[in-house]
Amino acid sequence: MVSFKPRDTDRARELRREASPAERRLWSYLAKSQLGAKFSRQMPVGPYFADFLCRELMLVVEIDGFSHEMRQQVDAARTRVIEAAGYRVLRFTNADVLGNAEGVALALQEVVRAVRSHAHP
Repeated sequence: MVSFKPRDTDRARELRREASPAERRLWSYLAKSQLGAKFSRQMPVGPYFADFLCRELMLVVEIDGFSHEMRQQVDAARTRVIEAAGYRVLRFTNADVLGNAEGVALALQEVVRAVRSHAHP
């Protein structure tokens, strides 16, 4: 019998409520499949919550703030766990998103197109 492990929905809701300005800004581009793929916010992957996740294309988008500069080894371990679950991880800094949200969105749109064209020749 397969054991069911419930999601930590309360924690995901809390993370969505406490989203950084950069996360909120990027979500304005990712919401409602505007870039050609459905993304969800604060989705569990292993013991972590991905900032943004597209199940269909197996993509995770992480937005790194100032604190991430101090914890690069932790982020590298997190990336390895997420990649081991089959996802491709894309990282952007808060400065990238806040300074050029449209450019980040265009870069993500190109990745979505590339993954789709590779998966469906």
